[in-house]
Amino acid sequence: MDLAQYAELFRSETREHLSVFNQLLLDWERTPDNNEPVDGIFRAVHTVKGMAATMGYAKVADLAHRAENLLDVVRKGHATVSADILELLFRTADALEELVEASVAGQDAGMDLTGLLDRLDEATVREAPPEQRDRPRRRISFVNAPVAVGRKVEVTIRADSALKGARALIVLKRMDALGAVHGIEPAPAAIESETFDGRFAFRVETMVDAQEIEAAVRAAGDVERVTIDDDQGAAGAAATPGPGTAAAAPEPREAAGRTRHIRVDLQRLDTLMNLIGELVTARGRLAALSASSEDAALADVAVKVSQLTQALQAEIIQARMTPVWQVFDRFPRLVRDLSRQLGKQVGFRVEGKEIELDRAVLDEIGDPLVHLLRNAVDHGIEPPGERTAAGKPAEGRVVLSALRERATVAIRVEDDGRGIDREKILLEAKQRGVIDPEVDVLTDDLLVRVLSRAGFSTAREVSDVSGRGVGVDVVATRMRALGGSVEVKSEPGSGTSFTLRLPVTLAIVRALLVRVGDERYALPLTHVAETVELKPDAVTRVEGREALMLRDEVLPLVDLRELLGTSAPAPTRRPVIVLQLGDRRAGLVVDAMTGQQEIVVKSFDPPRGTLPIFSGATILGDGAPVLILDAGGLV
Repeated sequence: MDLAQYAELFRSETREHLSVFNQLLLDWERTPDNNEPVDGIFRAVHTVKGMAATMGYAKVADLAHRAENLLDVVRKGHATVSADILELLFRTADALEELVEASVAGQDAGMDLTGLLDRLDEATVREAPPEQRDRPRRRISFVNAPVAVGRKVEVTIRADSALKGARALIVLKRMDALGAVHGIEPAPAAIESETFDGRFAFRVETMVDAQEIEAAVRAAGDVERVTIDDDQGAAGAAATPGPGTAAAAPEPREAAGRTRHIRVDLQRLDTLMNLIGELVTARGRLAALSASSEDAALADVAVKVSQLTQALQAEIIQARMTPVWQVFDRFPRLVRDLSRQLGKQVGFRVEGKEIELDRAVLDEIGDPLVHLLRNAVDHGIEPPGERTAAGKPAEGRVVLSALRERATVAIRVEDDGRGIDREKILLEAKQRGVIDPEVDVLTDDLLVRVLSRAGFSTAREVSDVSGRGVGVDVVATRMRALGGSVEVKSEPGSGTSFTLRLPVTLAIVRALLVRVGDERYALPLTHVAETVELKPDAVTRVEGREALMLRDEVLPLVDLRELLGTSAPAPTRRPVIVLQLGDRRAGLVVDAMTGQQEIVVKSFDPPRGTLPIFSGATILGDGAPVLILDAGGLV
């Protein structure tokens, strides 16, 4: 019975339980008089122990078991939670995360956890009541069983278990230790298949009673129901549901209205997205061919293919959508550890955890958010003494939030700290030649451009947390690669906020096609607010830059023709595309707009020296390759 095929599922499911472990520890630390989190932590650790035992990861199971012993003493009221116990459990959570990864990779042999295991055992003995400190472990005994009895056992694994096959295999393995097992239905090969629904039956010839059989079955974990009979259906059969379920007749295989979930390898979703991207390109080509043909049948087929492709595309994108909490949930622990390291008091809040992003986008924002949170705690939040002297609460506030805005998602990191010293940044930027010496005011737009310069920092000392001249530049670079943008707002003494604006999905976007000279370009509609005609009499100059007066608003202009150095004659009438990224607006002047189209985004690393206004490339329906304009580099 090979369980290696379930290793990735084990890793994924265990991460979720350890995330719960960390979150509940933080809740418990904030309200130590409330013991409600203890039960949740105990369940999470108990589940990890059972799963690890199922997979044969002995070190993980042993560490989880020692932590479970300590938690059991605490939750039964025999111990008062202390800072030492909490710190020990935080260390255990970290060790479990590291050990799970090492075990799945087959590299756990070199990990020595003796010190941590000893500390857990010592704490358990110290906090346990005297009568339990030397109590030996209970062992199942089969000594007095008179004769072997043939029993039929039916088992149902919980529908939400991600390891149904593994659970079933371990049940059978445990039964082998109790007696002879035969009559397995379905066959073991079917149990190991992806279509296994968690229901199976077998017969076991054993001398133990039904209660001990059931205990051995349930030890595999995630068992919803066990039914035990002797082969003749004799009295004494046991039909017991799992905890929290009523003792009733077995449910039909598909309950009415029930939603079923399966775990899918992300690589398969990536492959599906690539295939649908190619299909979208082919759809555009088919539409172009049918438009130039008088064949009615071809036109009908093109319309039908377009409808089916659009529906399939929407379903695949939706399947890839993932709530941001899957990344956000690791940050409370990060902020907690940083604040303790720096001797600061920080209250951390997360909002909008249910907002969804494409998994590919979500995977890319973890590191940028780490940089921003580290900067907020290190540079933003003042030490308690400095805050109270300024009339602020001793505890600082950091908020991480996600909000859906039109076709984008805004992720914001804000703090109520000291704010950014604009004068200091302005002086440093002038000395380095980053901005014009004549600039007197560092606007929010200029501020983000300066902070995004590689290596720019005003920190006098390098610390383990931040101040290495990296951070915002890393964030800005990553956002540009994702077709997003970075915004900064800061008030001295009141705090700072960084806002990341991201497309909901990366692979397929709706784009406006524009032309400059003989070349076409694609501009994602995500940041397009409106389009107007360029009227020469409405153009003025502000701070040495052309601007357009639009409904009493001064709109800075960016002429794509000038940026690209196009020498062909310009048309008499030219449109202006109004781009908006949060509060920042600019008008992009092009020669013409040639239509809209869904495009498949292909990212690339631009050659050194290339203008920072392109975020990728695509192939249009007519087969022509075009570059994709980056609104963040234009505004």
